[in-house]
Amino acid sequence: MIIADENIDGKIIKAIRGILINTISVFESYGGVSDEDVLFLSKELEKIILTEDKDFGEWVFAHKIKGVSVIFLRYHYTDTDAMIKILIDLLNNKREKLFNKFTTITVDKIRIREI
Repeated sequence: MIIADENIDGKIIKAIRGILINTISVFESYGGVSDEDVLFLSKELEKIILTEDKDFGEWVFAHKIKGVSVIFLRYHYTDTDAMIKILIDLLNNKREKLFNKFTTITVDKIRIREI
């Protein structure tokens, strides 16, 4: 269900896998691939991209890439544990509502936008 971009902390990936959500780590499986390749994988595997890379917003909104789902994390590394809690809660309670959406998560709010 999740394809975690190379910039995602291993602690976050471990937490997602801990709630039994199928998670592919780009770092572990596809190290060095481009953002465009991650988008292609996401579409092909029907997985949500989890990233801290603002470029995915550009791909989706400026380049009008359709058929993808993105969760964009914005936080300071000292807030990693808080971010994990927020992300896990979101995945447990609204997982199906995240497809074909661009979701931005901060420690203060969650914004879900149609793509």
